[in-house]
Amino acid sequence: MEPSTLAAAQEIDFSLLAIFARASLTVQLVMLLLTLASFWSWSIIIRKFISYRLARREAGVFDRAFWSGEPLDELFDAIGAAPAGASQKIFAAGMLEWRRSHRQDGGLIAGAQARIDRSMDVAIAKESEHLNAGLPFLATVGSTAPFVGLFGTVWGIKVAFEGIAISQNTSLAVVAPGISEALMATGLGLLAAIPAVVAYNKLSADSDRITSGYEAFADEFATILSRQLDAD
Repeated sequence: MEPSTLAAAQEIDFSLLAIFARASLTVQLVMLLLTLASFWSWSIIIRKFISYRLARREAGVFDRAFWSGEPLDELFDAIGAAPAGASQKIFAAGMLEWRRSHRQDGGLIAGAQARIDRSMDVAIAKESEHLNAGLPFLATVGSTAPFVGLFGTVWGIKVAFEGIAISQNTSLAVVAPGISEALMATGLGLLAAIPAVVAYNKLSADSDRITSGYEAFADEFATILSRQLDAD
C-alpha cells in the first residue's frame, strides 16, 4: 500500500458517530430505526422479566393462602371482588359467579358449574393477554431487523460504488468509509434481532408456564366447587 494512501486511510474517523454522520440519508434512517427498535425491545424485555417474576411470586403467595385451610368465603371477603393479583382475580371470578348462582332461598340456579368455569376461563384469557403483551413486537423485531439492516447495507454499498465511479478512484481511502457505513447497518440489525429472538423464546415459554399454572388452579378450584354443588 502506498504511503499516501495509508496516511489518508488513517486520517478517516471510523467512530460510530462519524460513520453515522457520513452515511446517506436512507442508511441513517435505517440505523435510527434499528436503534429505536433495539431500545424498545430491551424496555419490553426488562419489563416482562420483572412482571413475570412478580406474577410467579403473587401466585405462590396466593396458592399458600388458598390451601391454608381458611374457608373460601373468608378468603374471598379478604381479597375482595376486584383484587390486584392475577391468581386472585381468577379465584374472585369463580367465587363471584358462585355467589351469584345462589338464589335467595339458598338453592342453586341451574348451570352454575358451567358459568363458574366460563368466568374463570375469561379471567385466565385476560391475564394471558396481559402476559403476552409486547411479545409480538419482539418476534417482529427478531424476524425483520436483519433484513432491514441488509437493506441498509445494500443501499450503502450502492452509494459507495457510485462514489467510486464518480471519483474514478478505487483506493482504500475511498472504498473503506462507504463499506464500513454499509456494514454498520447489518451490525445494528443483528444487534437488534438476536436479543429479541432469544428473549421472545424465553418469555414466551415463561408466559405459557404461568398461564398453565393459572389453568391448573382453575381446574382444582372448579373441582372443589363441583363437589360442593353435588353435595347441595
